[in-house]
Amino acid sequence: MMKPGWVRRDIVKTGLRGLPLCTMASLMGIERSNAAIDATADPTQGRALIFDEPFKEINGRIWNGGPKATTGPSGFYGRSAFAPLSGAEGFKPYEIIDDPDATGGTALQISAKYIGRTMTVVNYYGNNTPDYQWISGNLQAGSRSGVVSIGWAQGYFEARMKFPRHPLTWPAFWLLNRDGIANTKRSIEVDIVEQKGFEPNLYGAYLHEWGQPGEHNEGSGVPTSVDMTQQYCRYGVLIRDGQCIPYFERKPIINPATNQINIWTLTRASEMERTGDVFWPLLTLALRTDVPAPQLTEAQKLAHMRVDYVRVYG
Repeated sequence: MMKPGWVRRDIVKTGLRGLPLCTMASLMGIERSNAAIDATADPTQGRALIFDEPFKEINGRIWNGGPKATTGPSGFYGRSAFAPLSGAEGFKPYEIIDDPDATGGTALQISAKYIGRTMTVVNYYGNNTPDYQWISGNLQAGSRSGVVSIGWAQGYFEARMKFPRHPLTWPAFWLLNRDGIANTKRSIEVDIVEQKGFEPNLYGAYLHEWGQPGEHNEGSGVPTSVDMTQQYCRYGVLIRDGQCIPYFERKPIINPATNQINIWTLTRASEMERTGDVFWPLLTLALRTDVPAPQLTEAQKLAHMRVDYVRVYG
């Protein structure tokens, strides 16, 4: 475990090959503890802050934009094309904005815009389909080369976010494993939050260990007492000793179907430890395809998701 006196070295210093020093540290596994997990406790209690992204800027040494990092499919999904950091079709979906409700006064804003004309996004299946002529954003720490800029085997991962109210938006904060980039049949996906823009008081949390043998899926709906489109909320997951526990506002999620705390088994934990695998984060504003395209108002042709911070505690 790193000492509490952690500083944000990814900005003030650089390490080997131009990578942030915190990157080099983050790729190391976090020492296992023999203590049992108390799922009812604040998941940050007794843990040191080992990564803090307050989004004063978009650090290109950490984050890249575009399709999901994979050597399998194109990396696009939904009815929008994920743009690189520089934008696409004349639209840049990533910016840092002033926001008095954000912890440090600034936030990352990821937007989705309806372009409404033929597009030329490479490998995007929706360029010629009017309902799919959207540009949106996917900010991630992984790359198609298999290299990740930041990643951790274990820890408590958290983002503070505010979602758009919209009939199609599908925002998410999620994790993928590094080894799954090259081998999609061994991909592990931890969906800390997936929200549909027309359901302001409900989201989903999921664990997917893709591929046979032993494909494994867990999930739960998460009703909230607050409107997630009107205020920032904290979404997190604790991954430790082969277990995944999702949290909302630092309280463990109760599965409505079982009335029990969600404690999911990561069945490939030993495999990850053996290969030195790590999880890396993604922040995504996608658009759903599971409903017919609605008649949109002019205001609905542009939507915004905000991210106050991303933090990891080890």
